[in-house]
Amino acid sequence: MGRAFEFRKGRKMKRWAHMAKAFTRLGKDIVIAIKEGGSSDPDSNSRLRAVLQNCKAENMPKDNIERAIKRATDKDTSNYDERLFEGYGPHGIAVLVETATDNNNRTVAAVRSYFTKTGGSLGTSGSVEFMFDHKCHFKIAKGDLDVEELELELIDFGAEEVFEEEEDIIIYGEFQSFGSLQKALEEQKIEIISSGLERIPTVTKKLTPEEEEDVDKLLEKLEEDDDVQNVYHSMG
Repeated sequence: MGRAFEFRKGRKMKRWAHMAKAFTRLGKDIVIAIKEGGSSDPDSNSRLRAVLQNCKAENMPKDNIERAIKRATDKDTSNYDERLFEGYGPHGIAVLVETATDNNNRTVAAVRSYFTKTGGSLGTSGSVEFMFDHKCHFKIAKGDLDVEELELELIDFGAEEVFEEEEDIIIYGEFQSFGSLQKALEEQKIEIISSGLERIPTVTKKLTPEEEEDVDKLLEKLEEDDDVQNVYHSMG
């Protein structure tokens, strides 16, 4: 098993505190996908197709999805600006924050305050990102699929790790391979349950339980902010 498997197995994944937070995040993903892809038709917009699969996996209500699509096709709706923040949390833990915002000044001020109030510091561009590998991932139903055969078939499309996780199969590759892997799975009529991009720390740092609590205070503040899409850290 590779590093992506060990990272996925070992990290402490906290579910969003409220389902509404996940729906807000997915709603923004829909708007971004339509604005960038230029179409609200998932058949011709692969990024939107991927987002709608994630909506289904999160049991996002149809009404919420339709409202997000309508908002995205409204000419008066501005696109969200995607921005990556980098910094250090308490005890030297590297933190990456992915945001999507329609008010950059608000987001910068908020993220900076979270770091400052919890004893961390917001860094400059490039100060932390190099400590993380940028990967894409897909979750598919295992069914009758042979994991080893599937891995061999997908290597040419950018797959780096393919492994079982309960009743599913997880596929990891470089983030640039997202499109080619998505296309390969769809052409083989393999149903994609969910997919996305992820940042995996190249080195992690072990902390005491008390030190972990200090870092968790920062992570919780960041994850509660509606402008924040994803938070990654190097805490082991």
